Amino acid sequence: MKVGLEIHQQLAPRKLHCRCPGELTETVQGAVERRLRAAHGEEQGVDPAAEFQAARELVYRYEWGPSNCLVDLDEEPPVELDPDALDVALTMALLLHARPVDEIQVMRKIVVDGSNTSGFQRTSLIAVGGYVEVEGRRITVQSICLEEDAARKVAEKDGVVTYRLDRLGIPLIEISTEPEMSSGEEARRVAEEIGALLRATDRVRRGIGTIREDLNVSIDGGRRVEIKGAQELRLLPEYVEREAERQRMLLTVREALRGRGATAPDGPPVDLTGALTGVAGGPVGQALRRQGVVLGLRLPGFAGLLRSPPGTTERLGRELADQARACGLHGLLHSDELPNAEIGEECVRRLRELLGAGSPDAFVLVAGTDRRPLLRALEAVAQRAAAALEGVPGETRDPLPDGRSRYSRPIPGRFRMYPETDVPPMGLDPERIDRLRAALPERPSVRRDRLIREHRLPAEVAGQLVVGGQAGLLEALVARGRSAPLVARLLTQDLPAVNGSGEGGLDLTPDQMDELLRACEAGRFAKEGLPQILEVLKGQGAERDVPRAIATAGFTGLSREELDRLAEALVDRSADLVRRRGAAAFSPLMGDLMREVRGRRDGQEIAEALRKALRERTGEAPTP
Repeated sequence: MKVGLEIHQQLAPRKLHCRCPGELTETVQGAVERRLRAAHGEEQGVDPAAEFQAARELVYRYEWGPSNCLVDLDEEPPVELDPDALDVALTMALLLHARPVDEIQVMRKIVVDGSNTSGFQRTSLIAVGGYVEVEGRRITVQSICLEEDAARKVAEKDGVVTYRLDRLGIPLIEISTEPEMSSGEEARRVAEEIGALLRATDRVRRGIGTIREDLNVSIDGGRRVEIKGAQELRLLPEYVEREAERQRMLLTVREALRGRGATAPDGPPVDLTGALTGVAGGPVGQALRRQGVVLGLRLPGFAGLLRSPPGTTERLGRELADQARACGLHGLLHSDELPNAEIGEECVRRLRELLGAGSPDAFVLVAGTDRRPLLRALEAVAQRAAAALEGVPGETRDPLPDGRSRYSRPIPGRFRMYPETDVPPMGLDPERIDRLRAALPERPSVRRDRLIREHRLPAEVAGQLVVGGQAGLLEALVARGRSAPLVARLLTQDLPAVNGSGEGGLDLTPDQMDELLRACEAGRFAKEGLPQILEVLKGQGAERDVPRAIATAGFTGLSREELDRLAEALVDRSADLVRRRGAAAFSPLMGDLMREVRGRRDGQEIAEALRKALRERTGEAPTP
């Protein structure tokens, strides 16, 4: 297996080719509609991915707001690269031991899926070569580019796709590795290390959607397949392993097809509407109720090979259905899953007759109210069936939440790039490189070791802080006088727990964190009470008030003397239990006292107060 990575990370400065703020917004001030078509590249060829997208004949609606200008609408020429974004990209190049280019040439990369108003994405090669070192292995970095992020899709209905332009043009650094990884887990570790380096610059954006990974995967006998836009690091191994399993399935099916002499579909689609008029349910029945049509296509020699082979859940039938979905349909039916969907055995026999399909043959059905997308879908299915005879086609796939992926479009080729004529080439001054080299941020491994040494943090916690890009925040709060272990607990345990417990996230400012931790260290509540207060803060919305949240959570302060009195009262109320079990009553009483105190004092202090009360009552020392 060979695995390569492309890391795409949004940068914190302004937009790349205008000077608008790169902020997402729900404010819509207007909208325009466009249609996009595939254009010839610099070498006069048409990119297959662009040609595929243009054939869908979609209308694109673009919503613009306060973070947009005429550059985003493609009504005004772009300006030169944002200097701050370029500095971040060059800093990453130096951290990755890459060689910056002598001159930057902004290029146009043809993209006609609607995510760019112009039909292309601007991208610039910044550096080549370099490497990232993970667990003693060096993984080669092929290239580092600086490009515009795309618009974000917000809706799709009835052939109209709506994009919001707030994200369009945000600086995006693309780091591409050579395919030198041999497992999904290794790819995850490399992505984690590159992510830690990016966050070490303190100039990248944080949050969902700000960093995305593309995986390039192939196995022996297969071809490169790109899984584009994975966002969850933990799922990278699953995507790689599932893709390897899918390619193995396709190679197994290829050998079976060749062994039985199967051929590519060569006949035209057949209208089967009349043979299915009695079907009332399923996709066929739904289309017929709307005066639609059903078309079928024979697959010579494919019978029994559209379902999953033994030992895998991957199947060729799903590959064909994905082609139909890419053409705008909800899917298709194939003969290996029939009789089903109210299509009985007699109906299947009749369909075979009309299609001229013998027992070795399979067939597919598509249904809808418009013949054009049905014909496009069957043409795509025929091409995909022909590709099955060759094995694994190179293609781009979208990641799914369960670790699988789905066909998206053909893999782009060399015809998609040509120079941007509105932005002149830019030479890189060696003095600029020297200035950035002299101010490189601390490497993640060095910073982790320093956190362990200077702040006495466990290695695992220090690693979490560095990988999560929170080491700088910890040290800033420690500089204000806060306890490093308490800050680390807040950043690595309590905040992640509250943000994973429901809709929306809790994003506290450093000042709010300092105020919260200061109150904890002053004895207003124990560190065990942090989760309750964070839940209250999360529910307050934008107007977050730390003192009010502490009071709302019920933490009004508790002195050591008051804690001792509560422990003594609990022992008095539980006299029968104490008489029967003596010092062994500590365990059940500890839970009762913890619930009563509710995080107002540290757990160790609560235990000491209870042991003292039991010792005075029984004369025995409870077991710690």
